[in-house]
Amino acid sequence: MRIVVIAVGRLKDGPERDLVARYEDRARAAGRSLGFSGFEAIELAESRAARPADRKAEEASAIRAKLAGLPDPVLIALDERGASPTSESFAQALASRRDGGRRALALLIGGADGLDPALAGQAEERIAFGRMTLPHQLVRVLAAEQLYRAMTILSGHPYHRA
Repeated sequence: MRIVVIAVGRLKDGPERDLVARYEDRARAAGRSLGFSGFEAIELAESRAARPADRKAEEASAIRAKLAGLPDPVLIALDERGASPTSESFAQALASRRDGGRRALALLIGGADGLDPALAGQAEERIAFGRMTLPHQLVRVLAAEQLYRAMTILSGHPYHRA
């Protein structure tokens, strides 16, 4: 199963980018033997539209264009109003979808205004990293770390100490 993070907004050089790269590399190495691949991030430019609804709609259109290149992807929207699963249940959900024959999974991170409601509504799942609003840079770090953690849980690696 190919895993892709599609994020509105670009990470600048610095600690956030370094952390994302580190966790993506670790996830890629750990996931290879588990049937997971990719662990890539696709960064999209933030819309410059004047109204928040228009910005979200433009950003959703750009996300959909990137999704068109994935084979029947599982969509998971990262949304502060989503559920807060445990790391173990997140890992099991990834494995279940992989075992069910799904070939791609996309984690979606919206811009400063969040995800377009129509796009978020298409997601099979909405996940929150807590109820607080977080900047997309930190959400990217958390997503990359949780993907790595999921790979270690599934492989029985001691990184995750439940």
